[in-house]
Amino acid sequence: MNPIQLFALASRQAEWLSVRQEVVAGNIANASTPKYLAKDITPFSAVLDNTAMVQHMAVTQPGHMASNDISADNIDIEESELNDEIGIQESGNSVAISEELSKTGEIKRQHELNTSLMSSFHRMMLMTVKR
Repeated sequence: MNPIQLFALASRQAEWLSVRQEVVAGNIANASTPKYLAKDITPFSAVLDNTAMVQHMAVTQPGHMASNDISADNIDIEESELNDEIGIQESGNSVAISEELSKTGEIKRQHELNTSLMSSFHRMMLMTVKR
């Protein structure tokens, strides 16, 4: 039986959320900087697909495709897609404050969900140990 990796998964998501919050805060801080292009990070699902925590199918024949062995620490920061509402402004800036504030709310909700799930799981584990 595989060990429970929920705590490792939650820790990885918390790390991803921290990096994303840092990038979004940088976008907001540079909202009035000329020629600044908004940034974002790779989605958590892409990071999760590249970690060893996810069990992939075993390669039993030489013709089978192998899984990617990308480092679990690889969270890429990339230029964000252009917002259709603002595009690139006259100053060359592509930051949409409303979109960045929406991202901060999303990050907050995901962090709260992550911590509440971990708290519930921890309580459940303590209850089973007490018996």
